[in-house]
Amino acid sequence: MMDGPRSDVGRWGGNPWQPPTTPSPEPEPEPDRRSRRGGRSFWARCCGCCSCRNETDADWGPEPHGDRGSGRGRGSSSGGRRPDSRGSDSRRPGSRASGVNAAGDGTIREGMLVVTGVDLLSSRSDQNRREHHTDEFEYDELILRRGQPFDMVLHLSRPYESSDHVALELLIGNSPEVGKGTHVIIPVGKGGSGGWKAQVTKASGQNLDLRVHTSPNAIIGKFQFTVRTRSEAGEFQLPFDPHNEIYILFNPWCPEDIVYVEHEDWRQEYVLNESGRIYYGTEAQIGERTWNYGQFDHGVLDACLYILDRRGMPYGGRGDPVSVSRVISAMVNSLDDNGVLIGNWSGDYSRGTNPSAWVGSVEILLSYLRTGYSVPYGQCWVFAGVTTTVLRCLGLATRTVTNFNSAHDTDTSLTMDIYFDENMKPLEHLNHDSVWNFHVWNDCWMKRPDLPSGFGGWQVVDATPQETSSGIFCCGPCSVESIKNGLVYMKYDTPFIFAEVNSDKVYWQRQDDGSFKIVYVEEKAIGTLIITKAIGSNMRDDVTHIYKHPEGSEAERKAVETAASHGSKPNVYSTRDSAEDVAMQVEAQDAVMGQDLTVCVVLTNRSSSRRTVKLHLYLSVTFYTGVTGSVFKESKKEVVLAPGASDRVSMPVAYKEYRPHLVDQGSMLLNVSGHVKENGQVLAKQHTFRLRTPDLSLTLLGAAVVGQECEVQIVFKNPLPITLTNVVFRLEGSGLQRPKILNVGDIGGNETVTLHQKFVPVRPGPRQLIASLDSPQLSQVHGVIQVDVAPAPGSGGFFSDAGGDSHSGETIPMASRGGA
Repeated sequence: MMDGPRSDVGRWGGNPWQPPTTPSPEPEPEPDRRSRRGGRSFWARCCGCCSCRNETDADWGPEPHGDRGSGRGRGSSSGGRRPDSRGSDSRRPGSRASGVNAAGDGTIREGMLVVTGVDLLSSRSDQNRREHHTDEFEYDELILRRGQPFDMVLHLSRPYESSDHVALELLIGNSPEVGKGTHVIIPVGKGGSGGWKAQVTKASGQNLDLRVHTSPNAIIGKFQFTVRTRSEAGEFQLPFDPHNEIYILFNPWCPEDIVYVEHEDWRQEYVLNESGRIYYGTEAQIGERTWNYGQFDHGVLDACLYILDRRGMPYGGRGDPVSVSRVISAMVNSLDDNGVLIGNWSGDYSRGTNPSAWVGSVEILLSYLRTGYSVPYGQCWVFAGVTTTVLRCLGLATRTVTNFNSAHDTDTSLTMDIYFDENMKPLEHLNHDSVWNFHVWNDCWMKRPDLPSGFGGWQVVDATPQETSSGIFCCGPCSVESIKNGLVYMKYDTPFIFAEVNSDKVYWQRQDDGSFKIVYVEEKAIGTLIITKAIGSNMRDDVTHIYKHPEGSEAERKAVETAASHGSKPNVYSTRDSAEDVAMQVEAQDAVMGQDLTVCVVLTNRSSSRRTVKLHLYLSVTFYTGVTGSVFKESKKEVVLAPGASDRVSMPVAYKEYRPHLVDQGSMLLNVSGHVKENGQVLAKQHTFRLRTPDLSLTLLGAAVVGQECEVQIVFKNPLPITLTNVVFRLEGSGLQRPKILNVGDIGGNETVTLHQKFVPVRPGPRQLIASLDSPQLSQVHGVIQVDVAPAPGSGGFFSDAGGDSHSGETIPMASRGGA
């Protein structure tokens, strides 16, 4: 079920992507860039004091590009490598040890200023990585955040003199151009443009220490780096070396960057935290699972940049977080662009991975980078988890947000419309709008220079493919402030997101003449609770108030009705007509998978007269997206209520009744409708509840130390009286364990099993080890344990190369089995 190569040319027609034989994080550079530069020499273009020299000189010869490499290996950095500067005259461009002179023949003349080596101070223990908050990345290359200075050391063939000219160059993309920011020239000591500059901090012997300032508007990505020198003896260029490539990311620590975040605890949580909580279920029965974002795991950064390449996004636009986040929202799903994840809500995951089985983003992203094919399968929380990983990795403060009772408005009416016949039986062929039990998306933080003042801050990005935006399955970024105030004309995709959180559920009844009339408006049914993980803890943070005004307030009603006036049914509220003497409330006990349950409806007569209610209850299973199965149990009852009195109607449901009908996540939908005989009041309510699944119990056996093997015990008890077949465990944790798949086989009814797994931590500090269980009979089973990893003795606290490899498809014998 893999998507084939895309047939369209994408959002940018001039940049169609063609699938490579072996995907690489970035396209190869062109070998010769002279043709686009015109006749002015390099020094005339970069250095004003040299513009009068050698005006007739052509530019230097072909620039050696060498082997850029994939950037995926953990090979040792070349920082501090000092190749021999006195090689023979026969050295040619393209060799890592050779340079280029003005004649382009590789000749090194006496007195030339030859760069024999570069130390980018790129190791995780060096000052650059620590100051740029990139020391957790499992990379040896230099990783920077834009708008912030860094240091480097040039090793020279002779001492640096005041008459020498040195320029640094950064290049990215197939056809780097100065005007597009893809070719950056930084003359040392001469000042720069757009925030780029380099200064000599120390010249000692044959070493030249530099302080380099990057632009807060720089393009993000992986740059090639070279150095050019000019002296009276001639010109020299350092060959490109893949070990000297430099990654540049967005910088939420830089006030001049439009992604700047003021609060340090926000940056720690929304940029640097490698794990988080994702919430699911229903508002009354909130489930939570730990997700391994793993944005610093080796290979993930390359995968994130590869996503931009696959979309054909122009390099010149990659400095704009609005554009980058919009591209990511399109590319995390596979529709219309062969993106990262294939969505699947069918319940059949036999040709891929059940979305509930994933425990993090790393396995998904590395598979996409390695194969170039979309990964099966994802649903909303998986799309959102991967999006958080990608945006945090690129430097955007991002959080994963869950909206309970999330509407999917298909006709731009900005209301959820449910149609019934004359007897209040649902007309399913007309009910195209749906209400998801929950929906998960992302907030990312940035200024919005493309919008009027006041709409910066949190922006919604939703990678789950629901509706197209400008013909493409993407959504956002959309200002949360515009959602809150119903300003649905603000870009991007505000009408759809507004309806998800703050529309009304409108019940329409067919009349005798065939027309439809509104019989009930449920004003607090959509976007009832919006939550995310709290900063610095695993508690929930209720963020409903930033998305909407208080329910029932004048400001909230104004926002809804203002937004609806821009929708396809602007006069919907003018047809409301209903009396509300009888109130109805649905109750459901905490239902557990494999056990019997009871649902109850409470009716209250708020009038001073007797009321007779004819009540209908219909119970069906439902996917979390609101798609329901057929009714498997129903009940009808007439209730007489005295003035001011209440009564309870119960419907018991046995396990054997619902077991044959169960679908993903064990959710059920109770449809309740009623008619008050005395005044014609119509009662209507939809209530969703879920069957709770057990957790995995994880126990650490012994202390965890970087580079030393330790062991975890996993215990699971099957809550069902039936055998679970083809059981698969997944285990993952950043800095602890690369994604690992464990094939366990069958687990008998009500049986308890214990597994032991060994792993080798590679990074110190508090870490999360996450596990999941999946089988055709039971899913949504998870567990997590915090592992406090001590540094290896004498390591200085930095990561080890030992362990951490991924293992797929390993068959694991159970350590012990027990009965119920």
